[in-house]
Amino acid sequence: MADFHTLGFIGTIEEDEEVDVAQESSASEDEGTSVKQQQKKKILGNNEFNSFFSFTDQYDIADTFDPDVVLRMAKKRKSASSLDEKIAEARKKRKKADADENGNVNNKDGIDDEVEEDMESSSDEDEDLKPDMIRTKEKKKKKKQKNVAEAEIENEKIEFSESIDSFDDTILFQDMHISRPLLKALSTMKFVRPTPIQSSTIPVALLGKDICACAVTGSGKTAAFMLPILERLLYRPKQASVTRVLILVPTRELAVQVHTVGRQLAQFTNIDLCLSAGGLDVKSQEAALRMGPDIVVATPGRLIDHLHNAPNFSLSNIEILVLDEADRMLDEYFAEQMKEIIRLCSLQRQTMLFSATMSEEVKDLAAVSLKNPVKVFMNENTDVALSLRQEFIRIRPNREGDREAIVSALVTRTFCDKCMVFIQTKIQAHRMHIILGLLGVNVGELHGNLSQAQRLETLKRFKDGDIDVMLATDLASRGLDIDGVKTVINFTMPNTIKHYVHRVGRTARAGKSGRSVTLVGEKERKMLKDIVKKAKTPLKSRVVPMEVISRFRDKIDLLEEDIKEIKREEIEEKEMKATENKINKAKNLMEADQDAQTRGKRTWFQSHGERMAEKESLRLGDFSKQKKGKKPTKKKLTPEDRVDFEITKSQMFAVKASKRNNKPKRIRMFYDNEGSQGAKSKMKSKKKSSFDMELTSTGKSAVKKFRAGPSYQERKDLGLVGKKKKVVSPHSNKQSQGKKPQGKKQSQNTKKRKH
Repeated sequence: MADFHTLGFIGTIEEDEEVDVAQESSASEDEGTSVKQQQKKKILGNNEFNSFFSFTDQYDIADTFDPDVVLRMAKKRKSASSLDEKIAEARKKRKKADADENGNVNNKDGIDDEVEEDMESSSDEDEDLKPDMIRTKEKKKKKKQKNVAEAEIENEKIEFSESIDSFDDTILFQDMHISRPLLKALSTMKFVRPTPIQSSTIPVALLGKDICACAVTGSGKTAAFMLPILERLLYRPKQASVTRVLILVPTRELAVQVHTVGRQLAQFTNIDLCLSAGGLDVKSQEAALRMGPDIVVATPGRLIDHLHNAPNFSLSNIEILVLDEADRMLDEYFAEQMKEIIRLCSLQRQTMLFSATMSEEVKDLAAVSLKNPVKVFMNENTDVALSLRQEFIRIRPNREGDREAIVSALVTRTFCDKCMVFIQTKIQAHRMHIILGLLGVNVGELHGNLSQAQRLETLKRFKDGDIDVMLATDLASRGLDIDGVKTVINFTMPNTIKHYVHRVGRTARAGKSGRSVTLVGEKERKMLKDIVKKAKTPLKSRVVPMEVISRFRDKIDLLEEDIKEIKREEIEEKEMKATENKINKAKNLMEADQDAQTRGKRTWFQSHGERMAEKESLRLGDFSKQKKGKKPTKKKLTPEDRVDFEITKSQMFAVKASKRNNKPKRIRMFYDNEGSQGAKSKMKSKKKSSFDMELTSTGKSAVKKFRAGPSYQERKDLGLVGKKKKVVSPHSNKQSQGKKPQGKKQSQNTKKRKH
C-alpha cells in the first residue's frame, strides 16, 4: 500500500492504534491554572496569530503619521480616571525605589513595562502558597416546631383575583399574538423562546389586568413588561401625541438599561421613548418631554422635578404604570416621592409591579391601589438562581481586620476577571480601589459619590472588559444586566436577605453559571443561618490559608503611606474644584439679570424644612453628623475599626427594617384602602367580633349603604323577606305605643278567667 502522507491523504484510525489525546481544561474553574499563566495569556495573547489583525480594502500608510489620527487614537486609548493615574504614578515611584535598592535600574527583559507591572502582583512566591480549601456545607436537620406567636404576628397578605405559578414551556412568541415589528426586533436581539416569567406575564398584561410579578434575577422581567406595552401602543390613537406609559426604576443606571432595551424592542415601530433620569442634561429632557413621547422611563426624583417645572408635561393621560424593582420603590426611602407621583397619575390605569423579591403584604402594596391584581410568582421572593454556586468564608472574632487582605488575595490569586465586589460604604469602596490598584489589579468603582458621567464610564468599561474588577455599593445590586459576570464577592454580609438575593443575582443570569463568595463574621452568623435554611443547592465553605492572608496583610501595611498620599492629593484637587465652581457661579450671577435668576429657580413639592425632616427620620445614625464649633478629632483607624463601621451600619439598617415590619397597626375594623378589592374580599372572609360590631365606618360607601337601608341578603338573614312594611303616621304611632301595655294586660286577664 502506498504511503498516505506522500499522496497527501490522511489515514483512518485503526482499532489497535493508540492516539494521544490532549487533556481537557475547564475555563469556568479559575483554580485550574495559575494566575501568572492566566495573566500572561490575557496580556500577551497567542503568539501564532494576532487577534487585532483585520483585512481592509484600502490602506494608506500616511494615515499612520497623520497627527489628527494619532491624537484621536491617543484620546481613545487614554480612558483612565485621575485616580488611576495617581495609582500608576505611585506604583512607578515604588518600583523605581525598589529597583534602586536592588541595583537593577535598567529593564533587560523583552516584556513591556505594562506587562511587567501586571506580572509583578503574582510573583513566584505567591504561586508557591497553598491553594484555598473548599468544603461542602451541609444543612443541620432539625424538627420544625410551629411557633404559634409567629403565626399570629404574620402580616396580612393581599387577596389576588388570580394566581399563576406555572408556565407552558411549549409556547413561543408567535403564539402570543405579538405583531410582526416586535417579532422582527426579537429575532434581531436573538430572543428564541420566552422565559417562564415572559410566557406567564405577557398574555395577562395584554388583557390590561394589574399584575404583581416575582421571578429570580436575570429571568427577563424587562422584556416581560415591555413587550405587552409596545403591542398595545401599536394600536394607540395617533391624533395627538401624549405620554401613555410611565416606567419607574430606583437607580439611574437601571433607567439607562431599561431605556436601551425598550429602544431595541421598538426599533421597527414608530413608538417614542424618553429617558428622564438624574445626572443627565435637564434641558434636553424637558425638550423631549414637551414632544409627548409614548413611553417615559424615569427615576422618581427627576420625574417630580419635571412635573413641577417643565411646561406642558403631566401624567393625566397615563394608561400604564410600571414599577421595576417594586419592593424598593415602595419602601420608606421613596415613600413621599411615590405618593406625589401616584397622586398626579390618572386613576384609570393598568399597574404592573416587578421584582425578584416581591412582597404580597397589604401594607407594602396599598400605596399603588391595585384593582383585581393577578399574582405571577415563578419563584419565592428569597430564591436565587439554581446555577449559582454559593461560597462562604468564615472570619474569626479576633481576625475581623483581615477582610481587606482576604478580598485582595481572592481578586489577585483566584478571581482575576469579570468580578464584582460589593462593599457596604462608599468610603471603604474607594479605599479598596486604591489598595487593589496599587497591587496591580485593573479595578474600577461605582457608587453615589461619583458623577453620572463617571458612573456610566465605569459601567461601560467593565462591560467592555477594560476593567477586571468592579467595586460597588448596593447602587449596582438591583436590575443591572452585565453580561459574563463570573464572580460576586461580598465584603460583609448584606443588610437583609433581599439585599443578598439582589447582590448575588448579578451573576448566574439567564441560565448561565456563576459564583458568589461572602465573608461572614461572628456578628453575621444569624443571616448566614437564614440563607442556609432557604438554599435549594448545597453551599460551600472556602478556607483561605493563613500564610496567604498574612502575606497580603503585610503588603497592605507597606502601602499605607501611598494610600495616604493619594487621598491627600484627592482632597486638594476636590477643594480646588469647589473653589473654581464658586467663582464661576459668582460670575454667572453677576452677568445674569434679575429676571434670568428668578426663571432659573426650580421648585419642589416639599419645602426645605420638610426635606430635612425626612432625611433626619431616614438617617441610620450620627455617622455623618458633626457638632457645631468642634473640629472632628482625627483618629488613626485600624482595619478592625473600618470593618466594625461597615458591620454596624449594616446591622442598624437590619434593626430598623425589623422594627418597621413588626410595628403594630392601629386597632380598626375598616382598612385604610377601603375601596380596594383586596380589602373588600378580606372583609367578607373575616367574621366580625362583638367589639367590631360597635365600630362605625364613616366612608362614602358606608354612608351610602346606611341611607339605602338593609340589602336583600341582610333582610333575608333577619327573616324580613316576604313581610310587608306597615306605613304608620307619627301621631298614630304614639297612640299605639301608649295603648300597647293595656292590650297586654287585658289579654293576660282573659287567659286567667278561662282557666
